[in-house]
Amino acid sequence: MEDLNKYVAIYKEQLDKGDILVAYNELVKFVMKLRTEFIKGLSDKYSFTGILHGYMDYTYFYYSNVFLKTKKLKLGLVLNHLEMRFEVWLLGNTKPIQKKYWELSKSTKWNNDKDEMPAYSILEAVLVENPDFNNLAKLTEQIEAKMITTSEEILNYLKTLN
Repeated sequence: MEDLNKYVAIYKEQLDKGDILVAYNELVKFVMKLRTEFIKGLSDKYSFTGILHGYMDYTYFYYSNVFLKTKKLKLGLVLNHLEMRFEVWLLGNTKPIQKKYWELSKSTKWNNDKDEMPAYSILEAVLVENPDFNNLAKLTEQIEAKMITTSEEILNYLKTLN
């Protein structure tokens, strides 16, 4: 690393302005609200874990069902801060599981543009490319609808592998 003191000074300067802190806190609160809404409306289909924070790069929670658990897989609803979009990720419970399913799914539409396995997942599907954070009710509806459709599509694909 070039000069950590330099980066820390820039970081502190940005935090002192307050905008990044407000934005980050509001984004995390929104993902927390999504999780709560999904627990209320989708708990008959999925179980949900708590919110996990990346290093200001991802905010996410896992969700799963009996089928996924038997395969040692899970899905994640991810707010990708770097791309500022919402995604669904398919993940394995262990690296060997992840590698196994990467091999089985690397030629799918979700991975056809990748030469190697993503760093944290088996596959990643974009749900909302340019979220409108000024209309959170509509954004919640968009994310939920696309999450359900995409999750079902991934599950249907996985069921063909049996």
